[in-house]
Amino acid sequence: MVQRVLVANRGEIARRVFATCHRLGVGTVAVYSEADAEALFVREADRAVAIGGSAPADSYLRGDAVIEAARTAGADAIHPGYGFLAENAGFARAVTDAGLVWIGPSAEAIEAMGSKTEARDLMEKAGVPVLPGRRLDGEAGDALAAIADGLGFPLLVKASAGGGGKGMRLVEALPELESGVEGARREAAGAFGDDTVFLERFAPRSRHVEIQILGDSHGAIAALGERDCSVQRRHQKVIEESPSPAVDDGLRQAMSAAAVAAGEALGYVGAGTVEFLLTEQGEFFFLEVNTRLQVEHPVTELVTGLDLVELQLHVAEGGALPAEAVSPVMRGHAIEARLYAEDAVNDFLPVTGTLSRFAVTGDVRVDTGVEDGAEISTYYDPMVAKVIAHGPTRAAAARLLADSLARAELHGTITNRDFLVGVLRHEEFLDGRADTSFLERHDPAELAAPLVSGETERGSVAAAALALQARRRLDARVLATMPSGWRNVPAAPHEIAFDHGDRASASGTERSLTVAYAFDRANRLVILEVDGTKLESPVLHACTPGDVDLETGGHRRRYHVHAEASGAVHVNSDSGQLSLVERPRHPRAEEAAAAGSLASPMPGAVWKVLAAAGEKVDKGQPLLVIEAMKMEHEIVAPVSGPLEEMRVSEGDQVDAGTILAVIGEAG
Repeated sequence: MVQRVLVANRGEIARRVFATCHRLGVGTVAVYSEADAEALFVREADRAVAIGGSAPADSYLRGDAVIEAARTAGADAIHPGYGFLAENAGFARAVTDAGLVWIGPSAEAIEAMGSKTEARDLMEKAGVPVLPGRRLDGEAGDALAAIADGLGFPLLVKASAGGGGKGMRLVEALPELESGVEGARREAAGAFGDDTVFLERFAPRSRHVEIQILGDSHGAIAALGERDCSVQRRHQKVIEESPSPAVDDGLRQAMSAAAVAAGEALGYVGAGTVEFLLTEQGEFFFLEVNTRLQVEHPVTELVTGLDLVELQLHVAEGGALPAEAVSPVMRGHAIEARLYAEDAVNDFLPVTGTLSRFAVTGDVRVDTGVEDGAEISTYYDPMVAKVIAHGPTRAAAARLLADSLARAELHGTITNRDFLVGVLRHEEFLDGRADTSFLERHDPAELAAPLVSGETERGSVAAAALALQARRRLDARVLATMPSGWRNVPAAPHEIAFDHGDRASASGTERSLTVAYAFDRANRLVILEVDGTKLESPVLHACTPGDVDLETGGHRRRYHVHAEASGAVHVNSDSGQLSLVERPRHPRAEEAAAAGSLASPMPGAVWKVLAAAGEKVDKGQPLLVIEAMKMEHEIVAPVSGPLEEMRVSEGDQVDAGTILAVIGEAG
């Protein structure tokens, strides 16, 4: 029996494993980097060991340090979570060689699936259908073109090692081939230390459907139903659900049988996922086997009632699969949304900052590694939380999840929350027709349209102003009981001006909002305007610095207001969240950036500089490549003209807002 488990990971997956361990009476050990020293998962572990610097290469990817931490902390088993060392066969072997229990599949199974090209060959021999594809061994020019023509366009260039959408490029036609292969190689080398890539036929309007498998050391392998992960951005999943709206009982049985065959070919022990591409015609093809617990495993847990981490521990201890895992019963529908600190309006660029408040309400499951005051850094994946809803029907689960996300208090940094709600409420998604091309047909910026706008925005801005005046009355040192803004002689209404706190408006221009209000001598609200628009018949039923109960036009609503010392003000209601920044009454002059300045849209490292000072550049021409979160982001010239300055060099670390280059006026 396992007595103490070290989780070789961080954040929400570490907390997820700890939760099951604590329920079963199993001790827990966390390992942590410098950046995570005060993180929630570290505090929740029974014991914790520091293993190095903030960068993953200096901590979470140091297998020797992890194993030594297990020894010093008295752990007898290691759970890898997902990412980092989870699919590293060498690490799995080192764990067992050290006399520790490895809670995962064998090193041989991980090795077999570590190369997607070798995995394809193995699956084909096992009778699992695969898409036409070909490994690349340095081919270029005509030789590369001949391979691509033989497979047929469109094609995907895919990294042989790793996953998560990294090292992947869609190539629609021959002119894009060389650059697509080069970019995929470069990204794969940076993310996985292996630049091997292969070409695979791309099937448009397809779905990503995967089967959860579980094997024991007695030769039994079970399929625990499917998950549909078709809504993706940059080939990375953002919405997952079970069961799939596109899979009927017959197709489910066929896909499950293929997944079990894949597991048998590997002699698989532990939890794993066999991923398939499901075409419009109902054909399915092997994509890969993830030899670990998946990020999206909660949807399977909610529809089957099984604890997959508990089952992982059970089979790692040598136990046989229980009857409820061999013949799982699926109940209802579950949908998961991945909440990221990223800007869906700005090509999903990752965002850093302090999450001053994090609260998700509603009857939903929340798997997260953050809390109020958590720092979203450049070192790790920007996922804030996974929010999962379960309901008797798909429509009920989608409604509950969208509502819980809309009401969530996510203060201090931009997230993809409005985008997720937009997807969950979209007609095509609700009809069960969303596939992997969903975000190509529907502009993410439109899906991420603010949940709070128009009349609801005016009500939220008014609530922010009223809450601020309530705070000031409480803090007043003299005449604190007098009505706000009271004068012996009636004067103009008081005004408070705000800027939008998250980003500029959808039109691309900065927006400001001004609230004018006045109380009479009986402290009744008699005037309430937002940008000159009068709010009809305002009645202020209650007002504190944190809660406003406001009625306008006969409609009464409650608003929760969180004002920060920085001047940021966040207003939450049943409609959604509005983040504002109060304008100082006497603003200080700020240094303006030079005309033509090109600022970095995010923090990261300068991967490549593609132009030099003195060159003439055209609008849309790539100037630099910034690497952030192991993804490459191309920075292009916003206008045509002479490149007067290139202020950065390859390898430089830059913050969001750093001036990268300056372009002069054309001519």
